[in-house]
Amino acid sequence: MTVWLLGDQLYPDAAPLQSADHVLLIEAHGFAERMPYHPQKLTLVFSAMRHVRDDLRDAGYDVTYIEAESFGDGLDAYFEANPGDSLVLQRPPSHGAGERLKRLVEERGGDCTLVENDCFLTTPAEWDDWTDADGGSGATYRQEHWYRHVRRETGILMDDGNPVGGEWNYDDENRETPPDDWSPPPIPEFEADETTREVHEFVTDRYDDHWGSADLAEFVWPVTREEALQALEQFVAVRLPEFGPYQDAMVEGEWALDHSLLSPAINLGLLHPREVVDAVVEAYHDGVDGDGPEIPLNSVEGFVRQVIGWREFMRHVYREAMPEMAEANQLDQTEPLPEAYWTGETDMTCLSESVGHVRDHGYAHHIERLMVLSNFALVYGADPQELNRWFHLGFVDAFHWVTTPNVVGMGSFATDVLSSKPYASSGNYVNKMSDYCSSCPYYHTKTTGEGACPFNALYWDFLKRNEEVLRGTGRMGLMYSHVDGKDDEEWDAIRERADDLREMGANGTL
Repeated sequence: MTVWLLGDQLYPDAAPLQSADHVLLIEAHGFAERMPYHPQKLTLVFSAMRHVRDDLRDAGYDVTYIEAESFGDGLDAYFEANPGDSLVLQRPPSHGAGERLKRLVEERGGDCTLVENDCFLTTPAEWDDWTDADGGSGATYRQEHWYRHVRRETGILMDDGNPVGGEWNYDDENRETPPDDWSPPPIPEFEADETTREVHEFVTDRYDDHWGSADLAEFVWPVTREEALQALEQFVAVRLPEFGPYQDAMVEGEWALDHSLLSPAINLGLLHPREVVDAVVEAYHDGVDGDGPEIPLNSVEGFVRQVIGWREFMRHVYREAMPEMAEANQLDQTEPLPEAYWTGETDMTCLSESVGHVRDHGYAHHIERLMVLSNFALVYGADPQELNRWFHLGFVDAFHWVTTPNVVGMGSFATDVLSSKPYASSGNYVNKMSDYCSSCPYYHTKTTGEGACPFNALYWDFLKRNEEVLRGTGRMGLMYSHVDGKDDEEWDAIRERADDLREMGANGTL
């Protein structure tokens, strides 16, 4: 049996591989030109694929590895040497990809069987059973309900049918800001081997006009299964204890904080989500039993929720909401992204820091993604599909199934399938969760006038512009009581400031 592995299906213990005698991988170079993908993202994917190729060969598999312009060209070469072969392909999570690839195989005289994707913890059938029991699909899905369901079904962080510690969610303990003298632990670093260096040279030569830093010295991502396991071990031992309380914090000059940095490895399949969760939960129990260092439950639960709650939840909501979600824009927002998203040049410290993290590392943590990068684009009025494209090309852990529900559904409120209210805020949130405002020339307390924080006028203008859709929406009553409290003179000043900011955003002077 020949198993065709894609670049995001690299888990070595995937079920189809257990009965395979032949493995096919196609490195499609033209596919990488569909967007100006971050050079670190392309280096990561291609290097990981080549390392898995070598590991599979060392494990005794017969591996065909083809470098081609497209999957079609790669399949042409494969079936010329293996006419009529039957392939087994784990169903890709991105919408319609499985059917498109199956059609490419059949057009070349082969056969392609799509099977369950073994790089996730839950299956579509399990989701369907849950939605049927929880009120049926087509509603606005709630992550917390799904998260509790998965914990009950898997027994993760459960004690005799109840959540360990007595609570399902410790999010209210995970909103601390670090003290001024705090510094994060070191991140795991891996020296680029010959394969990675060759890939990096190829990527920087061929894709020399792509966005983001191509500096190999900035490349910190594990590209092998062994490195990914080392990164997991380092996170559990060093970064996990303080992950919980500081997971929502933003600190100037720090791009990683205590975050795991494991999402790229998980999304490529170098790590399986279950083994990652099991390692974290095992460390917690070792501490409770006295055999290991004590790890706070809020850190453990917070991480588990991100993986078995949020990641799995988003994958299934994406399946349910596509293809409509890919074009959703319920607020009719059409502004181009501010130029600062491409240059990083802005006086706004929060935006400059967050864009800089993506440009330099292909990464920013979840609060920067949601409450700075997405939030600012939302109140600015940016086209949600353009924002989604920026996330897709810029982040090393991004795929269409990842960014679309997070950016279009959650960050842009372009559809209400995920949330009953937009995640929009003024500069007050950034000030509360970061030290960015202390060095920013804009004043987070001012809405209009010289030096007023751009978030503020744009936020109120956003609420006013979208009043017909948002007034009466869940949990928006308090905000609209403030809207009602502003007089015409104040609204004129807010609109003028918002218009000026959009002009500044377009010409790069924000």
